[in-house]
Amino acid sequence: MNTYRIYEDLRLTLGEEAAKSLAHTLGPMFEEARNTLTKTEFRELCAAIEARNAVVDTGFARLADAQSRTEAKVSELAEAQSRTEAKVSDLAEAQSRTEAKVSELADGQARLTEAQSRLEGRVSELAVAQSRTEAKVSELAVALGSLTTTVERLSIRTDAVVGRTFELQFRDRLSSYLGRFLRRSKLLRNDEVLDAIESVLDSEECDEVLRVDAIASGLVDGVPSHVVVEVSSTGDTDDVVRAERRAAILRKAGMVVIPVVACEAITRETALFAQARGVRVWCSGTMLGAAG
Repeated sequence: MNTYRIYEDLRLTLGEEAAKSLAHTLGPMFEEARNTLTKTEFRELCAAIEARNAVVDTGFARLADAQSRTEAKVSELAEAQSRTEAKVSDLAEAQSRTEAKVSELADGQARLTEAQSRLEGRVSELAVAQSRTEAKVSELAVALGSLTTTVERLSIRTDAVVGRTFELQFRDRLSSYLGRFLRRSKLLRNDEVLDAIESVLDSEECDEVLRVDAIASGLVDGVPSHVVVEVSSTGDTDDVVRAERRAAILRKAGMVVIPVVACEAITRETALFAQARGVRVWCSGTMLGAAG
């Protein structure tokens, strides 16, 4: 058995490199054995070598099978590695998107911060403006209070002037205004009336007589009578009470007296109050219903 034959026998099983290496080792051994051994010994040696080759072939088969499994495992590892790399790539892409989103959020936060600063500045300006407005409103309130006081004073003065004007007008035209109620009317001076009855009055009652707006004599339903008139542009309950009280003072002196409130306007409630107290009401040219 020469080296080439050994190489050819082993090449298909072991591969070229392993077969070549083993042929170079076994070839000389066969040559030496052939030259030194008997045919029987040589056959035994060949059998032993073939048995060894069988063992070697089995080992190589196992190695080849292990190599196949190893390659399969490496292939699986490579595939897993590819999947891992793909996952890492996905994670890297997701990270990039996250970073881009964080960047957008940071920009948005910066814009919000800037807008917040502008808003705070505007609020501060509005607060200052509000303070100025409140100060101005306070000034206007003071001015309005002063104006209100002035208007109230003017109103009081105007009412007084109007009332006094109406009183003078009524006294001047008494016979015309009360002509159908008080016939043959004559306006009397308060002090002349007081002179006639002062002896039966106390000091306060005398003062009340002098304060009567108008006292007149004449005939009421054919009966000689006096009227005590309280004159006011707007008749109220105070006028009714004064007319009643001052008429009672004159009655104390034995005079026949009818209390009258003369006005340009009066509420229904006040008119009913006067009627219940026996006080006649002359309003804007009309003598209202008879006293109850």
